[in-house]
Amino acid sequence: MEKIRSSNLLWAFVAVLVVGFYTVDVQTNNASVLSLPGFSSDKSVKQSKKAPSKTIGELNDAIVDIADKSKQAVVTVKVTQKVKARPNPLSRFFGNPRQQPQEYQRRGQGSGVIVSNEGYILTNNHVVENASEVEVQLFNDKRFDAEVIGTDPLTDIAVLKIDAEELNVIKLGNSEKLRVGEMVLAIGSPLQASLAHSVSMGIVSAKGRSVGIIEQGAGYENFIQTDAAINPGNSGGALVNMDGELIGINTAIASRSGGSDGIGFAIPIDIAKNVMKSIIQNGRVVRGYLGIEMGGEVDATMAKALGLDEAYGIIVGSVPEDGPAAKAGLQPDDIIQTINGKPVRSWSSLRTSIGTSPPGTDVKLGIIRDEEKQTITVTLGEQPEEMMSAMQPDNPSEPNMEKELGFKVEDLTPRIAQELELNQNQDGVVVTQISRQSEAYQQGLQRGYVITEVDQKEISDVRDFNRAMNQLVEEGKEVVLLRVITPNGNSQLVAFEL
Repeated sequence: MEKIRSSNLLWAFVAVLVVGFYTVDVQTNNASVLSLPGFSSDKSVKQSKKAPSKTIGELNDAIVDIADKSKQAVVTVKVTQKVKARPNPLSRFFGNPRQQPQEYQRRGQGSGVIVSNEGYILTNNHVVENASEVEVQLFNDKRFDAEVIGTDPLTDIAVLKIDAEELNVIKLGNSEKLRVGEMVLAIGSPLQASLAHSVSMGIVSAKGRSVGIIEQGAGYENFIQTDAAINPGNSGGALVNMDGELIGINTAIASRSGGSDGIGFAIPIDIAKNVMKSIIQNGRVVRGYLGIEMGGEVDATMAKALGLDEAYGIIVGSVPEDGPAAKAGLQPDDIIQTINGKPVRSWSSLRTSIGTSPPGTDVKLGIIRDEEKQTITVTLGEQPEEMMSAMQPDNPSEPNMEKELGFKVEDLTPRIAQELELNQNQDGVVVTQISRQSEAYQQGLQRGYVITEVDQKEISDVRDFNRAMNQLVEEGKEVVLLRVITPNGNSQLVAFEL
């Protein structure tokens, strides 16, 4: 308690310093600074005779008012999941060799935000995933059974609906206009139901974060980072700006302790809003589709090699015929540096911009072609349902495949090829992780090896590798033959049993 009191006194002292030593002269519109000990100036500075327009008390009252109104739209989401317990491995020694898996109920808790008078609630997909029952508890403690209208694992958004009247609804803001440094409030139900509607305060620490936590990096991430305290149970709760508007859905934390370490992430409301609209209108998420494959990312080395002034952008690989990009005139080897005037820092950021936009959206791509800058407008198509991402990205190997093989592969990008002292145009996949207990490792496959052929068929990327491996499994092959390039540049064969 003493630490809390000291902290409050410190903030009050800082605020007094700000108000007392830095005022604005309304008549001259110039900043006026009082003389401080040890500070001298040749010019005399006029001190304002008018009191500040805002006092500390008024600021505090404004924040209290925002918190009071906003938390009434935040709900506690309680879920029940049916889980099958594994049979006791010792049961076969005690007369029950055919013991069947038994079901039990597991309960969980998260948060949500009421966003419409019709009873629609935004929360996280991971809060309600595999739930057999979902109950929503309002600010006034009233409880309602909630219907899961739809979920989107690739953005970690879920839409719920309750049948209730006279709901407190929060106003949706514009996360695109959000600035780093703005004060925000995080509201939710951390840790347990008795802590529902907890409010914490912080600032926007960063925007556009992609940390690879949604769908093992295959999702669409453009997180708002905040230092407002977010803990387990806050997932699905509200991130609110100083206008009392919802600007994000709290989703995850980066933590070594398991609790808040001051690094929290929220899904921008612009993304959540588009996902919710699509789910309500279509019963599923309909995504934008550009129709390109990546040919590499531009870093400092690549920029130097290509003679570019800015070290960012995406190199276009192939452009499938009849796709939106091809129709707009995009060509292989074009370098996409901006989308709607904003720099493209990574492949992930580009595919997120496309995949979270609805079909029919016009996007302006700033490109470099033959050392000349151009702007191409592309009207996005609709992502084919069978695709896991909007633009055929270089997804990592499928989790089940990784588990089956005992190793993980990624696309051989020009940058990785350069680090391995290979030709930057070399096709294939590179082994990034491998278990020492795997059959492949025992037969000589190692981290850093580049796989160029599977079963004597050339592969270009991760998708080719996955297709080839899946085909071998479907055909019932017991042995797989790989051609690899070792770190010293030698080409050799590696065979192991599936």
